[in-house]
Amino acid sequence: MRVHIIVTGRVQGVGFRYFTAGHARTLGLTGLARNLPHGQVEIIAEGDRAPLEALIAAVRRGPPGAVVRDVRVDWDDAPAQPAPAREFVIR
Repeated sequence: MRVHIIVTGRVQGVGFRYFTAGHARTLGLTGLARNLPHGQVEIIAEGDRAPLEALIAAVRRGPPGAVVRDVRVDWDDAPAQPAPAREFVIR
């Protein structure tokens, strides 16, 4: 499964992408986390549903210093595109 997440709030400059990557790697997920121009963080992750749900729960909390205001989650059962990475990367 693939999940596309957009996180809004104070999520840039607080280690949010590194926090996300650490959780994703621990959960065995592949994908990426990157900053968007308007202060959001975008996350694309692939793996089994339970680890993806655990990642979403972690992202909703965020690292110390972050203030998560909104988390938009879109699921895709059958990705039409190739996986974004063979590991979880930060861009």
